[in-house]
Amino acid sequence: MTVPAGREARTVFATARRVLGQLAHDLGTVALILALPCVLLILLRWVFHGVPGSFARAGPQLFGVFPLIVMYLVASVATLRERVNGTLDRLLCLPMRRLDLLLGYVVAFGVLAVAQAGIATGLAVGVLGMRVAGPVWLLLLAAALDALLGLALGLLTSAFARTEFQAVQYLPAVILPQFLLCGLFVPPEAMDGTLRLLADTMPMTYAVQATSRIATEPGITSALLADLAAVTAFLLACLILGAFTLRRRTP
Repeated sequence: MTVPAGREARTVFATARRVLGQLAHDLGTVALILALPCVLLILLRWVFHGVPGSFARAGPQLFGVFPLIVMYLVASVATLRERVNGTLDRLLCLPMRRLDLLLGYVVAFGVLAVAQAGIATGLAVGVLGMRVAGPVWLLLLAAALDALLGLALGLLTSAFARTEFQAVQYLPAVILPQFLLCGLFVPPEAMDGTLRLLADTMPMTYAVQATSRIATEPGITSALLADLAAVTAFLLACLILGAFTLRRRTP
């Protein structure tokens, strides 16, 4: 069945309103999304308190990682819960596409992602003293994109889980290899050829590079734009793949 463009937009925003309504009654999840990255940044600043210059180096890199991980965990569990409860089955019986449904999730969680990015940016720059050579609004944009990337990864991987516990189990398999290869410990250009190739195919690499460039390079450079474009491309690719792999119910 062909769905007119206007109805597609209404479907996306109706889904977003429904998800935001659910989140309004789940203050624990909202607190997790908004507060956990800030708590981790404070803890990181505290850890590096006695090591001059360490927070200035590691803070911007991890600034892009924390929102990604938090949103990945929330999205994967929330989507699987709706499939287990039969909500997805009922929704997909309506004249809507799977991609429209996922876009509704992106709009809803995108509101929280922007709020999360704003709070974390204000805390990091205004309170914790993280220095940013580039425009602060770019740091906010990068953090929001990283959170949405985590959301898209969570929506994609949730299709392969049968239970909420299994969805959580996928987090180490999806996140830890990226965490090790994204440049936090060794710059990708200094890695072995095979590892460098793997690092170049992982979205977290570009998320870390983008926030690092914003912290160290004044202005908007072509390399920064390339990193942000790569994060956006991975985000869109995960959403499209998620639309193909989304299942109505858990067998």
